[in-house]
Amino acid sequence: MKIIKKIKNKVNDYATLVMFSHTIFSLSFALIAMLLAAEGLPSLDTMFWILVAFMGARTGANAINRVIDAEIDAKNARTANRQIPSGLMNKKEVIIFTMICFMVMVLGALQLNTLCFILSPLAIFLMTIYSYTKRFTWACHLVLGITSAAAPVGAWLAVTGKISLLPLLMGAANTLWVAGFDVIYGAQDYEFDKAHGIHSIPARFGVRKALMIARVFHALAWVILVAIGLMSKQLNVIYEIGMLVIGILFIIEHKLVSPDNLTNVKIASYQINQVISIVFLICGVLATVL
Repeated sequence: MKIIKKIKNKVNDYATLVMFSHTIFSLSFALIAMLLAAEGLPSLDTMFWILVAFMGARTGANAINRVIDAEIDAKNARTANRQIPSGLMNKKEVIIFTMICFMVMVLGALQLNTLCFILSPLAIFLMTIYSYTKRFTWACHLVLGITSAAAPVGAWLAVTGKISLLPLLMGAANTLWVAGFDVIYGAQDYEFDKAHGIHSIPARFGVRKALMIARVFHALAWVILVAIGLMSKQLNVIYEIGMLVIGILFIIEHKLVSPDNLTNVKIASYQINQVISIVFLICGVLATVL
């Protein structure tokens, strides 16, 4: 029983380390891009290796972020209880875990096509460099978004072996969406970031302007998603209904936070956007396969 408990605790530590519950943020975009690229369902083999590459990339990205940010996390009361700063896990084991995850991603890319394999080092570079950007630029939120955007663009490349306008637009929407809610989430660290020289949009422009910038990001993301629906022959009224719901959810999200009241930051930045991801996934899937 003790061994089972230890295994369970270790699995829980890894799941918490890589924020497994947040997988839906990029997975929805990757799956919709895959369906659009295939004009329906691709082969089971293709779907399997896309998911393998996606999970390896996403898990590795979050793990390496925790390693690189360990010292910063230890200084911040909000993040001091994370796995590495709290001593639940050490850097060495997380680095090994990260390397395994990235190898899984590269294996998945290799099984898909040559272009995906060739571009896999670029994906690893983006996932690694993001963690350093907060040390020198307030545009770190956009870098995070671009890293996330590799999911839909990569899924498209996995199916077609070539790039086109639609996945780039989906990647742009993904970038702005993620950057927007990351700015909202970062608003709660305004004082800490200013005091410790951490670069972020809230630290650079103040919380009030940062929340306005987040609104602009999300407005642009929504417009691009609507445009994708108009451009694609596969997406129908179901997708349009989804866009309407997502637009309403964006409004609710930004109503939940203000410069004077950040108590609902986690609800606005994560929980609402998890719902947005699910709505996008369900409506996108139904629109492409029905």
